[in-house]
Amino acid sequence: MAALLPRRVRSLASLAEALLTPHGVDRYLELLDPMLVRREIRGRVTAVRRQTPDTVTFTVRPSRAWRGFSAGQYVRLTVEIDGVRRTRCYSPCGPQGGDLEFTVKADPQGLVSRHLRDTTRVGTVFGLSQPDGEFTLPTPRPEQILLVSGGSGVTPVLAMLRTLVAEGHRGEIVFLHYSNSAADVLHREELDALAAEHPGLRVVHAHTHSRRGGDLHGFFAEEHLAEAAPWYREAQTYLCGPKPLMDSVREQFAAEGLGERLHTEEFTAPPLTFDTAAAEGRVRFARSGRECDNSGKPLLEQAEDAGLSPEHGCRMGICFSCTQVKTAGRVRNARTGEISGEDDEEIQLCISVPVGDVEINA
Repeated sequence: MAALLPRRVRSLASLAEALLTPHGVDRYLELLDPMLVRREIRGRVTAVRRQTPDTVTFTVRPSRAWRGFSAGQYVRLTVEIDGVRRTRCYSPCGPQGGDLEFTVKADPQGLVSRHLRDTTRVGTVFGLSQPDGEFTLPTPRPEQILLVSGGSGVTPVLAMLRTLVAEGHRGEIVFLHYSNSAADVLHREELDALAAEHPGLRVVHAHTHSRRGGDLHGFFAEEHLAEAAPWYREAQTYLCGPKPLMDSVREQFAAEGLGERLHTEEFTAPPLTFDTAAAEGRVRFARSGRECDNSGKPLLEQAEDAGLSPEHGCRMGICFSCTQVKTAGRVRNARTGEISGEDDEEIQLCISVPVGDVEINA
C-alpha cells in the first residue's frame, strides 16, 4: 500500500494541475510558499555578507527541482523589481554538490546587481534556472591546473578551486587573481584558508593599481605566468575576468601555441552584424497593436524603435530576459545563423532578426 502512495500523490498532483489550468498549481502553491512550486526552481537565501561596499555574497538553498551544477557553470537568477521579473546570469562560487553561493558586484548602471546588493536578506526567494555553460573541469582532473581570474570573474574559477580542494586533488594548483588593490580582493579569507588546508595549492595575488600588498604588481604579463606557475605550459588553464585581462592572456597563449590548453568563460559576445539593406516584410507587435517595416535589426531594437519597452538584460543572447513568443513568421538567430519558422515558439528578441513578415506577442 505504501509503495502505491507516491504514484497516487503524483496522479493527484497531475489532476490538480489540469483542474487549475491555465494558471497551473504552481501559481497557487507560491501564494502559500514560493519554495513549494513543482515545475519551477526557487531558492531561499540562508546567509548574507558584504565583503566590499559594492558587493554582496549570499547563500541560496534551492528547491527540490534543482539538479545540481558543475563548478564553472552559470545560473539564470530571477528577481522581481517593481513588479517586473528581471533575469541575469551569475556563476555560483561554492563547490559543486552543496548549497549555492553567489557573489554579485554592483554595476553603477546595473538595475539588478544594485538591487541584489541593496536588498538581499536572509529569507529572500529568487527564481533559478538549471545550470548552463561549458566552462567546467574535465574528468579525470588534470594533474597541473592554473586558475586565472580578475575582479568579479573570480566566481566560476573559485567554484573550481573549492571543488578541487573538496575532492582532495593531489596535483598542483595555482590560483592567480588580479584585483586593483588588497582592499578589492573578494574571498581573500577563503582563499587563504584553502591554501593553508591544501598542500598542493598556491594562491598568488596580483594588484594592478597598487605597488604594495600583492605577490605580483601591474597588469598581466608573461613574467607573471613564469613567476606564479613555471609549469604553465604543461598545465590546463582556466580563465575568467575583464576583457583586457582575457585578451592579454589569450594573446600570450596563442603566441606560444598553447591555445588548446586555455579554457575561458565570459559573459560577452562577439559583435553581431546585420544586413539591413536586404530587409523586407513587416513586424507586428500583437499585444500593443503596433506595426513597422522590418529594418533588419534585432526584434528588441525594432520594438524599442516602435516605442515599446520589452524586458531585456544582456542584449547578447545569454540571459534570456527578452524571451517572447513569436506567433507567426520566420526569424534568424544572429549568433548562429539558424532560421526558425514554427508558430508560437519562444525566441530571444535581442538576437532574433525577422526574415520577412513576423508577428510577436508583445
